[in-house]
Formats: sequence, structure tokens, C-alpha cells
Amino acid sequence: MTVETPSQKPASAMSHRVLTAVRRMPFMIVFTLVFLAIGVATGALWSPVDERAWFGEVATGLPSFADGRWWTILTSPFFAEPPFAYLTLLPLIVGGIGWAEWQFGTLRTVGLFVAGHVIGVLGAAGVLALLTPVDWHWSDRLSQTLDVGPSCGALTALVFAIATLPSPWRLRARLAIGLWAAISVLYLGQLFDLEHAVAMTVALTVSGLLPAFRHPEGRPSEREWRLSAFAGLLAIGAIQLIDLAVPYDGPMGVNAPVFSFFDVAFDVVVIALVANGIRIGHRIAWLLTVIFGAFNVLTAALSFAFLPLLIEQGEIDSAWDVVGLQLAPTLLWIAMLIFLIVARGAFRVRMRRSRRTLSATPVREDEVRNVLHRHGGGTLSWMATWRGNQHMPAADGVIAYQAHSGVAILLGDPIVPTGAEREALESFATAAQRSGLIPCAFSSSETLRQVMPEGWRSIVVAEDTIVDLPGLEFKGKAWGAVRTAINRAAREGVEFRMVRLADEPWSVRAQVRAISEQWTGDKGLPEMRFTLGTVDDAMDPEVAVGIAVDADGSLHGVTSWLPVYGADGTVEGWTLDLMRRRDGGFGPVMEFLIGASAQHFSEAGHSFLSLSGAPLVRTEETQATAVYAVLDRIAELIEPLYGFRSLHRFKQKFNPRAEPMHLLYRDEGDLPRIGIALTRAYLPDASLHDLIASAAPALRR
Repeated sequence: MTVETPSQKPASAMSHRVLTAVRRMPFMIVFTLVFLAIGVATGALWSPVDERAWFGEVATGLPSFADGRWWTILTSPFFAEPPFAYLTLLPLIVGGIGWAEWQFGTLRTVGLFVAGHVIGVLGAAGVLALLTPVDWHWSDRLSQTLDVGPSCGALTALVFAIATLPSPWRLRARLAIGLWAAISVLYLGQLFDLEHAVAMTVALTVSGLLPAFRHPEGRPSEREWRLSAFAGLLAIGAIQLIDLAVPYDGPMGVNAPVFSFFDVAFDVVVIALVANGIRIGHRIAWLLTVIFGAFNVLTAALSFAFLPLLIEQGEIDSAWDVVGLQLAPTLLWIAMLIFLIVARGAFRVRMRRSRRTLSATPVREDEVRNVLHRHGGGTLSWMATWRGNQHMPAADGVIAYQAHSGVAILLGDPIVPTGAEREALESFATAAQRSGLIPCAFSSSETLRQVMPEGWRSIVVAEDTIVDLPGLEFKGKAWGAVRTAINRAAREGVEFRMVRLADEPWSVRAQVRAISEQWTGDKGLPEMRFTLGTVDDAMDPEVAVGIAVDADGSLHGVTSWLPVYGADGTVEGWTLDLMRRRDGGFGPVMEFLIGASAQHFSEAGHSFLSLSGAPLVRTEETQATAVYAVLDRIAELIEPLYGFRSLHRFKQKFNPRAEPMHLLYRDEGDLPRIGIALTRAYLPDASLHDLIASAAPALRR
């Protein structure tokens, strides 16, 4: 038998990926190779091809079509001009054509490429032919220009591939393509810019109308209004920067760099200041943008009004010298003002110095407990009563959340009547959006994932480990470690007691705190919070605490158990929270404490124990995407600090069944900020220096 060595496995995987690419993207591969081969054979890769005598025989443009050289439609895609254009065209070919071919197949992609190329070059030539009678410097110049390159076809394929993206990435990508095409043709104004604009306009229109790509459209959400306004501001800022630094000869006129440094710099600074507020939905940012836009429109109108006087005094030669350069920004500001007025309802977030709350109605702690007793909850629901959480009423229940770094994090599941989970989650998301926060739900159950709003996504961030208590017996090989720990404790005189910590003598409580402080100090970071409780949380009268004590009264370990209420108001199960052991004490104290607690709760008639989920730990079956790859890397970095994976392996000694715990979020664009917010939620007291110093050993591994 031949054994495949580790060094052979990557090579085998690479060969498989290459074969898959060849099988699914033959057109992209063949076209790329031919494109490069022609570039080498003709020298186009290193010298300008428009200097060759035969350039007019292969390039498209109005002169070629006027002379009857229609074959140039077929020859022009295989050349690039100037040579550095290969650096931009090759990624476009691979990304645009390759992505489309992967999605639609080879024949459809060839059709898209050919159609996009033909529509782009013929459409641009048609526009210029219509403008021939007009005395316009820009159209006259382009009417004598030739062009080569496959960009129109590749961009068309890319636009149709973008149509397969889920919302909101589809809208974002279309906005980016549309803004880029508009800015390039209006300001840079080269022949290929006009060809791109024609091809992109047709492709964006058709891809949105075809039944295969049609998506139901309704009134835009607050988020979409804000995103569109944010994109519009960025477009105006980009145009101002082009005015400041890029010489161009386009339909808006001839511009030399630094047309008006003060005006441009002022506009860019103001846009930079208000843009993020527009993205979040701040009312003050909306008001400042409206005022600033109105100011720009007014100053442009005044400059247009004084044009006759300036011409008469000889200050300018032509009205177009001013109108052309100011017309596009003015029209964009007018469009922005109209848009902001129509979408004014999406910009209602007020600036707050205190922490943001999602509800004007405060929810008292005793009300949270009453709702939990009345409706029941999941294995994490008791954590809603901990300090640091905020609460909002929802669907005859309550939601616990924390707000960090511009993100509202729903903890676990909403505590609501059965069947009201979706309504509660939608209320939370709406309230977060109106407060300028990104909504997400962390460590949520499969039940909540099934009813999350349309378009939301989920990833597994942990596994809840459940031990069923009815008929529990520590028999067989699988329970060997637990059985051994219990027997050894009996021999060494270590006793198990289930207590209410608040009722214990001061000496016991002092030992619990000392053990916890020693454990925390070893981590080099402040004690973690959010889904990890503290000794203060264990002092709650409704929390059960298991302790291991020897004959001398010395405490060897402690565990705390959070109640899990059912809908009838009774405790159905318990969730493991605090786990602390004394250095140098009884060795298998955790196996002993958890095993003895399971026996205690089983005899009391409870249904299950949750050993809780270890963050960022999942089964191998879920590790298949780029998002999971990033999460795995983060887990590797924090493993030396908190040992989540080793903790997960430890819990397998109790033969639990696994239930996934999810992060629910709107789209991947929110994940970086959610990651920062979760770090602050778990380590609210940690400084940047603490995080860097503690992560340094892991980064050096």
C-alpha cells in the first residue's frame, strides 16, 4: 500500500484545483494565454502599439468604421495600449470573465463578452457620430481616436457576475461600477471611458431586468438610504480630488491640476467630516450636508450669473471654461440634496455622549427576572440579568444586549414567548439601525437562526455541550475519567457540596475569591465578561454553586450553575459558568465537581446540564469558508491565553451532545466591526497595551 506523505498532499490538492479551474473556466484561460502570446509576438507588452504602422488595421473607433474596417471589432480585444494597461487588464480578465464563466458556464460567458465588446465599441462610435455636427472639442477629439483592448467585454461579464451576489453586496457593487463609469467618462473622457460607460449602462440595465437576475424591490431600508447617500458623498469627493490633482480633457472641459485649491480642499475636508455620520445616520451630519450642499449650489449659481460680466471684462474667453468645470459637481450636489430630503427619515440618530440605548423605556432588573420566570429561556438567558447588559422590551418579553464600538450585540436569544422570536429580533435590528448601531446576535440558538430576517447570514461560533440527566449513570469506558475522579475524591476525603454562595460563611467566600483572583492573574488580562460570569455573579441567590472541600475546610475548586427556566416557570436545567481550581489542590477537581453536580441535579429531577460553549470552537464540518478561516486564526491566537479549545476537549469527558451556537449578522461587511465589539464585550476593562502584550507570545508561535 502506498502512503501519501504530507508533502504530497498539498501538491495533490493544488493539482485538483488546477484541473477544476481548467474544466470550469476554459474560455478565460485560453483568452488570457492568447492575449499574452499576441502581446509578446507583437511587442505590445513592452512598447506602445499605437506607434506601429498596422495599428489602424486592428483598432476600433469612428475612423476605422468610417473607412469600412469592421473586422477591427474582432481584432481589437487581443491588444492593449499602452503597455502598462496589461497590469490592469489581466486582473479584470481573470476576475470578470473567470467569475462569470464559473457562474454561467462557457457558452453564456462567451456571449456576454462578445455582446459587451460589440455594444461598447459600436455604441461609443454611434454617440460620437451623433455629436459630429456639434462644435464640441471633446467629441471632435474622440472622433479621431482609435482604441484596443478587451475591457468592455470583461466588464460586461463582471457586471452580470455581480448580479448573482446576495443583497446588499449586489447593490454596493453596482453602485461602485456605476459611479466609476460615470466619473471616468465625465472627467477623464477618453474613448475607452466612453466605451465603458455605454457597455456598463446596458449591462447594468439588462442584468437588472432579466428574470434570472430580477430581485423583488420594495421601499429602500434605512440602511440602503444611508449607504446610497454615503456613496454619493464619496463620488463628489472623488470628483473634487480629480479636479485638484488630475489633468484631463473631457466633456466637462480642459482642467489643469489645482483648478481651485482652496475650494477643493475645503469640500474634501467637509465631506470627510460628515461622511461617516451620514453612513451611521446622524441627524447632525444630515443637516450639515444639506447646508453645505445648498451652499455649493448657491455659489455655483452666482458664478453662472456673473458669466456675462466676466466675459465682457475679458476675465475668461468662453462661458464653458467655467460652466463645464462646475456643472457636474453642481448637478451632483443638487441630486444629493434631493436625495437627502427624500430620505430624511433615515437620518434620525442623535449624537450621545452616554452609552446608546435602543429603548426609551427602561427595563428594571426585577422585570428581566420576571419575564425569564414567565417565558423561560435558553441556556444563556440567565446571563441577561448580569451587570453590563442593557435591555429593551420586545414582543411581550425582553432582549438583553450590549453596545460596543458602534455594534449592538444581542446576547443569546430574545426572552419572549415561543413563536415571537422573529418579531423580537426584527424589533431589535430596527432599533439598532435607528440608533446608528450595527445589529447582530451572538451565541444564538438554531431556533433563532431559523427565523432570522431575510438576507441575514449566520456562522457557528461555538458549540453548546449538553448532558442529558434522566437515567444518568457513570458506567462504561466513556465515563472512566469522571468515575475515577469521584472515587479518588472519596479516598482523599474531598467532599462535594451544592450551596448558595451568598449563604456561605465568610471563610468560604474569601477562598472562592482568592482562587478566582489567582486564576485571573495568571491570564495577564482582566477577567472576561459577557458570556463568562464572575464571582459576584455567582453570589446571586438563584445561582447554584458546587464546591469541593476537604476535611480541613480548604477549598479545592468551585463551579457555578445558572438556572435554565422553562415556560412553566420551573428550572429545567443548569448551565455551567464559573470554573476555578486551587493551585496545588486536588488534581481532578473539575471532573469531580462537574460529575458530582450532574448526579445532584439528576437526583433532583432536572432534565439537562449545559457545560456551555467554548467561543470559536466548532466541529470540522463547519470549517469551510473564508470567514471560518479567519475565526480559526483568531482562536489560535487567544488559545494560549484562555485555552478554549482545550476546555472544549475537556468537556468531552462528560459525553455531551453538541448544539451549534450562531453569530447572526446582516452581511460580511459588518464582521470586522463586530469582531472589535465582541473583543470589547469580553474584555471591557482591557487596555490596548494589555491586548498587545498578552497576544505577543501567541503571535510569535
